[in-house]
Amino acid sequence: MPHPETHKIQHIGLLRAAVLGANDGILSTASLLLGVVAAGAGTQTILMTGVAGLVAGAMSMAAGEYVSVSSQTDTEHADLAIERRELADDPEYELAELAGIYRERGLDAELAQQVAVQLTAHDALAAHARDELGLTDEMQARPVQAALSSALTFSVGAFLPLLMVLLFPAQLLLYVIPASALFFLMLLGGLAAYAGGASVAKGAYRVAFWGALAMGLTAAVGSLFGVSV
Repeated sequence: MPHPETHKIQHIGLLRAAVLGANDGILSTASLLLGVVAAGAGTQTILMTGVAGLVAGAMSMAAGEYVSVSSQTDTEHADLAIERRELADDPEYELAELAGIYRERGLDAELAQQVAVQLTAHDALAAHARDELGLTDEMQARPVQAALSSALTFSVGAFLPLLMVLLFPAQLLLYVIPASALFFLMLLGGLAAYAGGASVAKGAYRVAFWGALAMGLTAAVGSLFGVSV
């Protein structure tokens, strides 16, 4: 009977965009709020600043991911067009090239040639895309999916520090925002590491360190200059 398998790498593209969006949402919004709080702003100003940061950040993440992943898609399509043209112009050379790849991976010359011939007969472009260019369906770039995922997860992440502004008085926000943000960042880092099959503790510590550094620097700016940043 077939033995179904699932691997973490199949979801790496979506996971990367989601983690990046949520992490940036929490960290950038919390840092922005801390700078305003440290400058002595009132609750309404703090809340308006956070909402503006959420909207701007979500749109920025969506646009950035879409442009970035679209560039990757363009490169993939360009490489496939080159490969398609080479297959049409010199199929014998491409067959020998494919057989050479399989020999480098450990097959003997005769078996490598047989595999190359059969895969070329089945779908030559797919064989070269996978084994020469390293392009697979699982790793294929998806610009719209990445953009929507980043925008959504950024918004969710950014809402968490904003929730603290709604729940706590202004005089406590200087302590509540960084504490809650670090908690959320560590939770996100741990969950992302778990989903990717990595160390949960290492993932949580990594985001907590950089999060604390970013928020500390932003609060220092607001405190030193006494203006909303």
